[in-house]
Amino acid sequence: MSLVLVTGAARSNSIAAGVVPRLIADGWSVVASDLDGGDYPCDLATTDGPVELIERVSAEHGPLGGLVLSHAHDVESGILDTTASSFDAHMAVNARATLLLIAAFARQIDESGGAIVAFTSDHTTGNLPYGASKGALDRIVISAARELGPMGISANVVNPGPIDTGWMDAELRDGMVSHHPLGRIGTPADIAAVTSFLLSQEGRWVSGQLLNTDGGFSAKY
Repeated sequence: MSLVLVTGAARSNSIAAGVVPRLIADGWSVVASDLDGGDYPCDLATTDGPVELIERVSAEHGPLGGLVLSHAHDVESGILDTTASSFDAHMAVNARATLLLIAAFARQIDESGGAIVAFTSDHTTGNLPYGASKGALDRIVISAARELGPMGISANVVNPGPIDTGWMDAELRDGMVSHHPLGRIGTPADIAAVTSFLLSQEGRWVSGQLLNTDGGFSAKY
């Protein structure tokens, strides 16, 4: 294994916080980043921040072989109450920063290649700027699989479905459990296992995919 950067890893109950210990157990050297925490605080809303983050990490630790994109900006609003500034803020963090991070990651890659995993969401109605920016993220990452494949880089989007990271109240949690095929809500550890596989050498033949890793929650009747 080599070096992996995980963004959006400050909250103790986040998906990224579940991913980090799993990757360490796998043998990865992990660098975590967030707006106000992690090993490398970084404001991904800026135009320079994403590139500077990759360049700083690779300069100090050597080339990155893995990139896990778990950062997100999320302020709920719908079509009628989404402001231009709010929409732009979501696109800057969730889409533009993703593009800039991936491009900088590819520029520093060595002959061993690498793997990219980015987390998305299909929550759009009533959460329009978040959903739209995550849709843009999806296209960027899938395009990266085609463009960067010749460099030995795989790239996939993971849709975890509803994961209880502290945002669910008891009523919402119970309602989701009753509609879940496996009878429980997903955990960060579930997504960490999927991420671990996609970053591994064995998992890199999977590339250019948007994977619903939600225990069957999105399966239709």
